[in-house]
Amino acid sequence: MNTENPIIRLRAVSKRFRHVQALDNVNLDIHPGHIVGLLGSNGAGKSTLLRHIIGLYLPDAGSCTTFGRAAGELDAGDLARVGYVHQEGDLLDWMTVKQLIRYVSAYYSTWNHELEGSYISEYDIDVKARVGSLSPGQRQKLAILLAIGFEPELLILDEPASALDPLARAQFLDLLLRIIQDEGRTIIISSHILSDVEKVIDHAVFMTGGRILVDSPFDALRERFARVHVNSKRGPLPESLPFDNVLHCRRANGQAVLTVHDCTAEQLHAQADRLGCWIEIETLPLEDIYRAVVTNESLAPQFA
Repeated sequence: MNTENPIIRLRAVSKRFRHVQALDNVNLDIHPGHIVGLLGSNGAGKSTLLRHIIGLYLPDAGSCTTFGRAAGELDAGDLARVGYVHQEGDLLDWMTVKQLIRYVSAYYSTWNHELEGSYISEYDIDVKARVGSLSPGQRQKLAILLAIGFEPELLILDEPASALDPLARAQFLDLLLRIIQDEGRTIIISSHILSDVEKVIDHAVFMTGGRILVDSPFDALRERFARVHVNSKRGPLPESLPFDNVLHCRRANGQAVLTVHDCTAEQLHAQADRLGCWIEIETLPLEDIYRAVVTNESLAPQFA
């Protein structure tokens, strides 16, 4: 267990909007120096949780603290330590890109002009363009620059790459990896593009229906799931494949593909030998791990 004081702590947080229970008794600690993937479908409660962290929403019940202070009481100095990008990307449309960057940077003594220049060049941002004329992808690139330019201690990214093309997403992920080299910096990234997220995160939080199903170091989570390709050494596969902890089995063309959890490679090979089969074991992608947990919620208490 991480004994370092968390940068964010939620305890029994609940939030309701009329007939929708957006957060339901959420407990979560986020420690400094990590990239946390906050994952879930639309309506899972991700954006609501993120807005509690910076005090935009106040809990109906429970408590949320950021930097050791109730999130609803964060002052200007506290908020100056936070960079926030949300998928709507509200910006001042009447300004040019250059004017908006200068306007925002004036509020931060820590603004990194070298980072600004390299970002503008790498992302091919037209600083003369009117903000209101930018495409959704260009607006998102600008919003990201405004959030990282002052090198915040806590960076919150709510679907930051949703409007970016594949090349820009790859550049953005590389940027996150460079940013996290500062050991004191913390990044929370909410995204539905799980194939991107798994390249950068070191901690995973799965949400559904306002609840947290998984709160786990990513490497530990990956070690608990596997995809197993099963082939017979002689003749057809046995009708029954009694491997342990099978979540899903698909058979086709004389081969079976199993999704399993909490089985070591040694256990799987021993079971295959008893069945007269040979196997190939693969690590399960994050998207498939997420699907396995969400569709088998009885697993969730093991990972929270």
